[in-house]
Amino acid sequence: MLLIATTYGMARFGVGLFAPYLAAQRPELAEVLGWAAAAQFTAYCAAAVVAARWVDRHPRSGLIAAGVTAAAGCLGIAVAVHPAPFVVAVMVGGMGGAFASAALVPVIDAVATQEGKATAQAVANTGTAVGVICAGLSSFATSQVGPAWTFMALACAGTAVAALSPFRTRAASPAPRRGTEDNTRKASSPAAKRLLVVPAAAAVVAGSGSALIWTFGPALATGSGSVNHERIGWLWIALGLGGLLGTFTGTLVNRTGRRPAWWVCTAALALASAGIAASTAQESAALAYISMAIFGAGYIGLSGVLIFWARNAWPTQAGSATSVLFIALATGQACGSAGFGLSEPVLGPAGMGMVAAALCAAGGLVATIRPRAARHASVKPDTTP
Repeated sequence: MLLIATTYGMARFGVGLFAPYLAAQRPELAEVLGWAAAAQFTAYCAAAVVAARWVDRHPRSGLIAAGVTAAAGCLGIAVAVHPAPFVVAVMVGGMGGAFASAALVPVIDAVATQEGKATAQAVANTGTAVGVICAGLSSFATSQVGPAWTFMALACAGTAVAALSPFRTRAASPAPRRGTEDNTRKASSPAAKRLLVVPAAAAVVAGSGSALIWTFGPALATGSGSVNHERIGWLWIALGLGGLLGTFTGTLVNRTGRRPAWWVCTAALALASAGIAASTAQESAALAYISMAIFGAGYIGLSGVLIFWARNAWPTQAGSATSVLFIALATGQACGSAGFGLSEPVLGPAGMGMVAAALCAAGGLVATIRPRAARHASVKPDTTP
C-alpha cells in the first residue's frame, strides 16, 4: 500500500495538487502544466508496456524501478524552474506507478491466500488515497515546491525499500509458475486479447473524463473562488478520504460482478465532475470538497475493478493484464489532459466539468458491450472477481 501511496498519490498525482503553487512560484511553468500532465500519462503508458513484458517473472526488479523513477522524478520537479526539465521530471516521476502496479500483483499473489487476494489487492490499491492525503498534508507543512517535492522523493525511495521485504525470505518470494511459457502463449493469443478489449475501451473513455480533476481540479476550484489558495490541501485530503472506500472494491465486485461495480464507479466520477462544475458556478467550497471525496471513491474503486478484471481475464499473467488496462486508462488521461488544457478558454470551468461528466458516464456505458467472441476465449478465467 505504501509504495502505491508514494508512486501514485505523490509522484504521479501530486502535480495536480501543486499546480497552483507551481504556477505562482515558477510562472514559466504555468503554460505547460496541462501538457506536462499529458506527457506524464504518456510516459506511464510506456513504462507499463515495459513492465508488462517482465514484471510477472521479475517483480523485485519492478519494485526497484518503481522507487528509482518516482524518486528521481520528484527530485527533478523540486529543482526544475524551466519548462523542458520540468516536463521531463514529471514524465520520469509518472513512470513509477506503472512499475509498482504491475510488480505488486504477483507479489500479492505469492503472499495472500486465494480467498484473501481480492481484499489484499483492494487494500494495496487504496494506497493512492493514502498518498493523496499525505500530499495534501504536506502542502500545509510547506507550500514551497522545492522542500515538498524533496520530501516526496525520500518517501518514494523509502517505501520502495520497504516493499522489497517479502523477497528477503525465499518462502515469501513469488515462485515461478509451472507451464509459464504455455500460459504466456495463451495470454498473447487473439482470443485472450479479446477478453481485455471492452474493459480497455471503457478505461480509455472514463480515463479521459477523470483527467479533469486529477490535472485541473485544484486550479479550477481556486481560480473560480470556490476554495481559497490556503485551503488547497483540503481538496486533496477530501479526495483521499473518499478514496479510502476503495478498500471495499473487492466486496463490491464479489457481490455485484465486475460490470455493475464498474458502472457504480463511473457514475461516481460523472457525479463528481458535474459537482466540480457546479461548485465553480456557485462558488461553493462545500460542494467542491464533497465532489472531490466522491471522485476519490469512484476513481480508486474504478482502478481496483480494472485489476480484478485483468486478474480474471489472464489469471496466469495478471501483472501483464493489469499493465494493459492501466495503459488504456492512462491513454485516456493523456488525451483528456491535453484536450481540457486546450479547451479551457472556450468551455470555461463549468463547461469542462460537464464534458468530463459526460465522458465518465460514457465510459460506464462502454462496459455494457459483451463481445460474443470473448465467450469462446482459450484462456479460462479463475474464480477471482
